[in-house]
Amino acid sequence: MVTTRPSRLSFVSIFSLLCAILVVGSATTGFAQITPTKESLSDLYPGKAYSPYAQRSFPDRVFWGDTHLHTGLSVDAGLFGCRLGLDEAYRFARGEQVMASSGQPARLGRPLDWLVIADHSDAMGFFNDLAAGDPDILKFDQAKPWYEGLMAGGEASAAAALNLITTFSQGKIDPEMIAEYSPGGKTYASVWEGVVDAAERFNDPGQFTAFIGFEWTSLVAGNNLHRNVIFREGAEKAGQVVPYTTQAPVGSTDPLELYKYLENYEATIGGSALALAHNGNLSNGIMFPVDAQYTGRKLDRHYVESRARWEPMYEITQIKGDGEAHPFLSPDDKFADYETWDAGNLDLSEAKTEKMLQYEYAREALKNGLLLEQRLGTNPYKFGLIGSTDSHTALSAVEEENFFGKATNAEP
Repeated sequence: MVTTRPSRLSFVSIFSLLCAILVVGSATTGFAQITPTKESLSDLYPGKAYSPYAQRSFPDRVFWGDTHLHTGLSVDAGLFGCRLGLDEAYRFARGEQVMASSGQPARLGRPLDWLVIADHSDAMGFFNDLAAGDPDILKFDQAKPWYEGLMAGGEASAAAALNLITTFSQGKIDPEMIAEYSPGGKTYASVWEGVVDAAERFNDPGQFTAFIGFEWTSLVAGNNLHRNVIFREGAEKAGQVVPYTTQAPVGSTDPLELYKYLENYEATIGGSALALAHNGNLSNGIMFPVDAQYTGRKLDRHYVESRARWEPMYEITQIKGDGEAHPFLSPDDKFADYETWDAGNLDLSEAKTEKMLQYEYAREALKNGLLLEQRLGTNPYKFGLIGSTDSHTALSAVEEENFFGKATNAEP
């Protein structure tokens, strides 16, 4: 392991390692059996030399981090008890001891090299003000039972949390209430400014990289199309925009609209960004379309070229299930049933059927991408594979003896 760590300028080198990157907790099965041919290695070792390290042209410095961490700024994380914010998340990632939301000290076995805090872009910061009893929120009828449940604690708090999350996932949140916590709202702009500022304060070139990012939490009637967006630049560019959201009228659940946002960032700001999809296993057959999107729009050159451009990687595994393979699709692979989560979509509002599976898992997507390339000229599913935590505790902790769970209510 190297001792020097990356600045933001090494974004490309970080994300080109091992089919993209190896992240804390990553696990990809099956690919270890592939033996490269001499021809495929010819460019990597162009000639023979006495020194085994001479003439290498591939990245050989692995930087460890997490592309998918939530703090108390995310509505669901806050509802489940996370009271840690941006500063605690960065301090923990850099190797400092912090006090977990459950009241116990926590520290990593070794510091991370980099981190992406990817709080949900929709209603970022809303829970903090709800829990504080902000009168500008409590004046809405929808908010009162949530606040009362949270204050009551116990089963009432759990019921309020579930109801709020379901309301969001089904797109039934009061648009007037959430407007201040959406792009265009002063509160939202202030929250995002704090996100950018924290990344700037904790970014330490050569020692620790704090990437600026967010999670675009697209849910189509409970079907998961989530993407994490990561900016290459710091505040000078990423600070000129606010995150893209899914709630109307300023946002959309359509990935094509997210791509437009990324294109606009590149064209008007001059920056670079990428998106990482995850948990196709909870999409109920709409994560990797072959014929048409969930909107009914037929796949065309624009779709495949846009997806290939903006989604160079796929988050193949995390706590909500493994996304590489499924035993129904790979019956002869004994590892295909690793950490399978296939009961239904994200909020379990619709059960899973076998016909959905081939459009949910990375291994099938890699094959279907080749078919789409023949048909439309571009492979939209030519991606590297990563694993992340999706921790909602603000603690990127996955070591077996130091695992703090998915959410605060599951901390040890």
